[in-house]
Amino acid sequence: MDSDLKEWGMTLATVPVAIADPINASILAIGEDRLQGFQRDPLGEIARQSGVDLATVIERIQGMLRAGVIRRVRQTLLATNLAQGALVAWELPQENLDAGFDFLFQCDPFSGHVVTRSTDAATPGSSYKLWTTLKVPAGFSMRRHCEFLRGRIGASHFRVMPAKKLFALGVGHTRRRGMEPGSRAEVPAEIQDVAMVTLTDAEWRVLEAVKREFTPEELVGNIWEARALEAGLPMESFLQTAADFDRRRIIGRFSTFLEHVKPLSTGEKVTKFNALFHWAVPPGREIEAGREVGRHHIMTHAYWREGGPEFRNVNVMGVAHGTDKELVLAHKAAIDVHLDEAGIAVGYTNVFWGGRSEIKPSEISPIAYRTWCGEMGLDAETMRLAPGEVSMAG
Repeated sequence: MDSDLKEWGMTLATVPVAIADPINASILAIGEDRLQGFQRDPLGEIARQSGVDLATVIERIQGMLRAGVIRRVRQTLLATNLAQGALVAWELPQENLDAGFDFLFQCDPFSGHVVTRSTDAATPGSSYKLWTTLKVPAGFSMRRHCEFLRGRIGASHFRVMPAKKLFALGVGHTRRRGMEPGSRAEVPAEIQDVAMVTLTDAEWRVLEAVKREFTPEELVGNIWEARALEAGLPMESFLQTAADFDRRRIIGRFSTFLEHVKPLSTGEKVTKFNALFHWAVPPGREIEAGREVGRHHIMTHAYWREGGPEFRNVNVMGVAHGTDKELVLAHKAAIDVHLDEAGIAVGYTNVFWGGRSEIKPSEISPIAYRTWCGEMGLDAETMRLAPGEVSMAG
């Protein structure tokens, strides 16, 4: 890494890249998950909200990205509104686990988060060791995609769990450090609906330019100028199209992503424990319970998903991260108490701990899906939703 830094004409001493550095911490506290929607001037907005001048913001983010402290910088999408999305749990023999993990991470661009999970004791669903987030572009069958993957990784069963409602979505590890258990918003979390949006081929070309990751060299003051050129549009037309995507609720946030679990190049760990919480609440109270869970600041994700009989019919799930296991459990205990105080009976609850983990943005382009089918030896037409077939993802 030092030799690379010398090639860039800098050293770690001249451009601090540790997340513990006060200036970097101020930048990351905003850059991780505070820039919601499409930002015309995202780096300038980080500067304004963090109180750090723009030149330093650019220098520090470039340095952290080059050093591998920040793993990617990109405009995220609300992909659940562009492609069928679901959390998928895979049951497969232990001897197939590593190879299955590698295939889903390396060979399936539509599988985003790929995580092994375990429970502290044998519980319903604990035989499902491999978990992924999956997006299948509109018009194609999630059932057929999962059946193909099942055969390739040697899984015996899989459970597809689409999000019916979202209540929290924002992975701000830096600002969550030192957070007290029970810390929550004054009001319940807002409900985010899942509603599919159809784009034209021309709109997909613009969206591809919007969502592609930025290289360090692309992090400049007028960050969208080159992307507008790439999309073949005048700058103002590009910005207006992106703003329209925002209004149509397909734009997520502009983010400087940190590693979730793996040590950074500096030796620091952003988090150590990744917990997927499960709650079974009475049918009909899923939205109320989800809003109460989602208002807790520790939650990076919270959603209504149906776990089915494999997971004791849990219907509210959420993710929290931390560097101390007992503290993560204390956060969950505080949420459990809050649900009880709110009069929401929890019939069953569990924690699935993350182990090996790899994260990449899920591909959502129908064009990319057809290309992938060819690479896998599949006829893309056979992977389409059959007439009358209802998507497994809602």
